[in-house]
Amino acid sequence: MKRTILLMIGVAIFTAVMLSLPSLFQKDDGILYLYNWTYYTPDEVLRQFEKEYNCTVKVDTYDSNEVMYAKLKAGAQGYDIAFPSQDFTSLMINQGMVEQIDHDRFPNIKYINPECEKLMTFDPNMEYQVPYYFGMAGIAVNKQKVTDYEKSWNIFARKDLKGHMTMMDDMREVIGDALAYQGESVNTTDVAKLKKAADLINTEWKPNLVKFDAEGFGKSFAAGDFWVCQGYAEVVFGEVPEDKQDEMIDFFIPPEGGPATLDCMVILKDAPHYDLANEFINFIHRPENYAIFIDTFRYPCVVNLEALQYTKEPSMYPAEQAYNCTLKADLGENLDKYHELWQEIRFN
Repeated sequence: MKRTILLMIGVAIFTAVMLSLPSLFQKDDGILYLYNWTYYTPDEVLRQFEKEYNCTVKVDTYDSNEVMYAKLKAGAQGYDIAFPSQDFTSLMINQGMVEQIDHDRFPNIKYINPECEKLMTFDPNMEYQVPYYFGMAGIAVNKQKVTDYEKSWNIFARKDLKGHMTMMDDMREVIGDALAYQGESVNTTDVAKLKKAADLINTEWKPNLVKFDAEGFGKSFAAGDFWVCQGYAEVVFGEVPEDKQDEMIDFFIPPEGGPATLDCMVILKDAPHYDLANEFINFIHRPENYAIFIDTFRYPCVVNLEALQYTKEPSMYPAEQAYNCTLKADLGENLDKYHELWQEIRFN
């Protein structure tokens, strides 16, 4: 009888231990898993978080929202935090793919710029996301090649610069810029307004472009082949040697505004390390830590203004230029209207 009881106790203990193993390995392993854009969080910040919270941060990367979303929808598990742009953030919230933010662990919410909060119509109270970076594509001009120019999207109508200009291979960006130049919303779904924007691109801008290019324009700009490029500042600044940047680059956001992107931090559904994920989000928005992020990439500081007092590097362009821009909305099925026009622009 004693042997039977001891055996039963042993089985019960073994079963309890085995049932607890997934929790031990998945939730208490001291590892935070980030699914992030490439080179988007400074190593210095990650190492400081690891030291302060006695943990390890592992990062897996993606190069587009579409890749990130498709992988998660296909069932990828184990990630704690992802960094989708606002349209995909909205989509993921609506599809129940993210957990709520624990505001008790997020006292640094007080540092989020109120102007930035106004843009978050998809989650105004930051229940499911926290803004990470607000940015937009603009125009880079080689000042050594072009000395007289208007700071406007319509610079691409300059026939004298034909063969030395590029715009991005991105329908929302290019069509959005044309809409903004014409005084329309970058999120309009009005067919007539979209057609008018497409006509401007086709008849006035496209004939002067070398090509639509979202990747290689930075290298060609640095080489002196492209003189005017629509794109993200970091792509251009990343290719031009630091000692040549001031004399060569004028990067600006035209006063007409244009499409903007708000990358967000979200805690994924069933994140293995939910508590640690909340701590990481709060840690990022500690002003001195956010300043490291801003300084590393020389981004304009829009999301967390308190960090400005800790920054040491000048931004690639003034943050004030960002306020004329409009977040790209999730257009749902109306996105097909843009896609159809883009096919005509790109291939006709």
